[in-house]
Amino acid sequence: MPSSRGLFSCRDARGKSRRREVVVGAPGLVVGTMADRIDIKDKLNVSKLTMLLSVLGPGIIVSLVDNDAGGIATYSVAGARYGYKIIWVMIPSLVLLYMVQEMNVRMGVVTGKGLASLIRERFSLRLTALIMFSVMIANFANTTGEFAGIAASAQIFGIPSYVAVPVAAFVVWYLVLKFSYKVVERVFLVTGLIYICYIISAILVKPSWSAVARGTLVPSGQINAGYIAMVITIVGTTIAPWMQFWQQAAIVDKGLKPKDLNYERIDTLIGNAFLFVAAVAIMVCCAAAFFHHPIRIETAQQAAQGLKPIAGQYASYLFATGLLFASLFAASILPLSSAYTVCEAFGWESGLDHSFKEAKKFYVTYTIFIAAGALFVLIPNMPLITVMLISQLMNGLLLPVIVTCMLIVVKDRDIMGNYTNGDRYQVVAWLLVGVLYALDAYLILATLFPKVFS
Repeated sequence: MPSSRGLFSCRDARGKSRRREVVVGAPGLVVGTMADRIDIKDKLNVSKLTMLLSVLGPGIIVSLVDNDAGGIATYSVAGARYGYKIIWVMIPSLVLLYMVQEMNVRMGVVTGKGLASLIRERFSLRLTALIMFSVMIANFANTTGEFAGIAASAQIFGIPSYVAVPVAAFVVWYLVLKFSYKVVERVFLVTGLIYICYIISAILVKPSWSAVARGTLVPSGQINAGYIAMVITIVGTTIAPWMQFWQQAAIVDKGLKPKDLNYERIDTLIGNAFLFVAAVAIMVCCAAAFFHHPIRIETAQQAAQGLKPIAGQYASYLFATGLLFASLFAASILPLSSAYTVCEAFGWESGLDHSFKEAKKFYVTYTIFIAAGALFVLIPNMPLITVMLISQLMNGLLLPVIVTCMLIVVKDRDIMGNYTNGDRYQVVAWLLVGVLYALDAYLILATLFPKVFS
């Protein structure tokens, strides 16, 4: 029977007459006062907020780390070479990014397994080995790029690379080896605030905001190998394959379940928003500073140094600070992603809440990636910028293959139960992946037959 409201007189503890609005169910049955109802509603809202805060982490961290040294270099070069008109590429990249990460979230909370484990169980061992080998090469190149970013930004502040790189390597290694997942996650979340530096740098350069809006909302482009390579590189650095392996592993490590699904989707959305703002800020900063100036920008370090005469010393130091901490942040996450991927692919124990004895292979793999990446950077005359850009391009070429595996797994009812992709979702995802395959094919053909595609 529907409830009704009414005003009733009553006396309080002091004997004074009070009028209170109450909610009545069946005749004569008082369900509770309106104040009680509001109190229950407030408690429910607080409970939901508490649940959201407890779940927050994997989606935000993976998105923030995506703006790493290689990503900053890619966005800097894109803005410097093509101006505001290439910013629109971030919109479809963001749509695909959320779709891919949302599938990661579902697979993680439903199966309780990492992406590498699911690929190993669903596909042949040969295909799994080929994919994992390719991911490891790209991850090592990316890890090297992070330490290159640390070395480059440290030099701007007068710190030699042979000091900055070993110290950074030890700090990130010690953090992960000695502390639990919760502690490491909190450190990562706080470190993510450093990306505000890029927003401030973009404002200090004084861009044309109307041109920024047009470049973001109105697609435009060029039909040539250089532009297509840049688009693939932007997509590859925005939706890097390592992200999918790390986020799903982090969800499993955190122990999230299907009841946490919607909260983790919100976590992912928040992270995507941060990623978009930071990436666009970098592109805007470099487009405003360098697109109309005779300064050729090939690296994030050059971008930071080049800002000084154009936008002032503060903009230059802010950009360099962002590069330093972003590189340090990513230098701890990328080897982690690699360790998760290797251990899941071979069925070994993994996770930050395990001790060294319990997950020795996990921590040894993590240590090897950090040590090798740091040592590689210190080799004299090593073409680090080429390594960084190649790693981002490899990400772009690998991405459609990884997403194809995900789309097959996430549609398998034996694995996902009632949490499979809907038909429309699946069609849109396949269309976007088809575009990625087409871009990859164009780039490969243009590289092999430059005269035909010139």
